[in-house]
Amino acid sequence: MPIDPICKKTVDETTPFKSIYKNKEYYFCSEECKKKFDELDKSVIRVRRSLKDKERISFGKLKREIIEPGICTLCGACVASCEALAVVNGKPTLKGPCTACGVCYNQCPRTITTESSLIGSVRDVFTAKTLLPEVKGQDGGVVTSMLLYALEEGLMDSAVVTVKSDEEPWKPVPIVAQTREDILRSAGSIYVHSLTMESLMSAIKRGSRSIGFVGPSCNIDAVYKMQTSPYGLLHMFMRANILKLGLFCMDTFHYDGLKSFLESKNIPLSAVTEMKIRKGKLVVKTDSEHIFPLSDIDAIRSGSCTVCTDLTAEKSDISFGGVGSNEGYTTVLARTGLGLELFKDAADRGYIKIEPLERNGLERVLRQAKAKKVQMYMIKKRIETGKGI
Repeated sequence: MPIDPICKKTVDETTPFKSIYKNKEYYFCSEECKKKFDELDKSVIRVRRSLKDKERISFGKLKREIIEPGICTLCGACVASCEALAVVNGKPTLKGPCTACGVCYNQCPRTITTESSLIGSVRDVFTAKTLLPEVKGQDGGVVTSMLLYALEEGLMDSAVVTVKSDEEPWKPVPIVAQTREDILRSAGSIYVHSLTMESLMSAIKRGSRSIGFVGPSCNIDAVYKMQTSPYGLLHMFMRANILKLGLFCMDTFHYDGLKSFLESKNIPLSAVTEMKIRKGKLVVKTDSEHIFPLSDIDAIRSGSCTVCTDLTAEKSDISFGGVGSNEGYTTVLARTGLGLELFKDAADRGYIKIEPLERNGLERVLRQAKAKKVQMYMIKKRIETGKGI
């Protein structure tokens, strides 16, 4: 005789309380047990309704991103949420028509689907550009302008930034900037990792008490841990306030490898005026523009970048990057109350022009952030093929 799946009582097949779920008939001892069971179907319907106006996601996407690469935990969340799925030979498998409702994808613990899980906590999002004619920074020059604002308004007494070496073109040199000239020198991105932590400690030892710190997520994470870990060097140090200005970062590269690659293309680093990474390509400007697929330089990619999942420097006070904004503008994610207040005040005082970031711009940031988040899932494939590790 059948068993009521709710109360586990034995039920006669003639009971009037029946439901069909995933093409299987279930029997219940009472209307109450049947109602509890039917709530599951109602929940699935509600989720499908909430997803219907969003991106259409088929089971094929879950299969490509999670199941085929071997990331699936076999928890069964996808199968439990869709009557068209079943576990076959140890893998979730489509056994009926897929309506691309996205429910299975959004239940999987290995997919990353919410804004906060992709870009961290954010109070507000903007697109902005400098109003200072002397600032020639990356994208909108907003980081440089923010530092100038904070220094000139007396809000910080120094900033840890990175400039280009005078002896070796495009080699990063971290400095403690205390003048307008030093900050202007730091404008623009350098796609090589900079050892900024020594400069931060140097600034504190010199007596700086309000410091702007600029860096990608890996450097920002170091400052955050030093401030918050009970074993961090700055955990009990109350005399230095550090404003963390994070930079969007997808990849960095080994300096010698980047130099050799460009020289092999007859491009000496001394002739390079600007570098940008855009839409999966490295754009190098000299007296002309040179464009290379990032796959061409994967071998010289920094090893730590293969396991980094943070595009937008989630532990910063405010984050900056070119993704999502129009040419000549910077995307800004204000994360803390202090970061948001300083950003708006810089606009009020005429250092920057700010506008709300349109939804399609934020969607581009989210897509790029997701690409960064899920790249760890491909490590197994890179090891098997001998690429990138």
